[in-house]
Amino acid sequence: MPLTRIALRAGKPAEYRKALTDSIQRALVGTFNVPKDDVFMLLSEHEAGNLIYDRQYLNIERSDDFVAIQLTVSNTRTLEQKKALYQRIADELAQSPGLRREDVFISLVEVDKENWSFGNGIAQYAV
Repeated sequence: MPLTRIALRAGKPAEYRKALTDSIQRALVGTFNVPKDDVFMLLSEHEAGNLIYDRQYLNIERSDDFVAIQLTVSNTRTLEQKKALYQRIADELAQSPGLRREDVFISLVEVDKENWSFGNGIAQYAV
């Protein structure tokens, strides 16, 4: 059920982008119990002037490899699950594609379960 938006600097090869999505999906499956085939991800690549972020906010040194990840999820997870997700995403991305943890920015947007339609004009999770 997550909808994942990933913003990154333009010019990374297809293998890098695939490693990003695969790593994030593994983290979602492992910490949020998302089904393996529940994959809805949007990647947007930005030229340097269109990806704007503070390189030192909260004393975290960010580089040109900065990646912003926004996850829209149902509001059913605990604080512990959220912390585990953040850590797992950073760990997975550090392994492959080799992204520095300092360059991983994550934002969760939580919505009620009835705010999803996966197709056919039906609110599949509405009760």
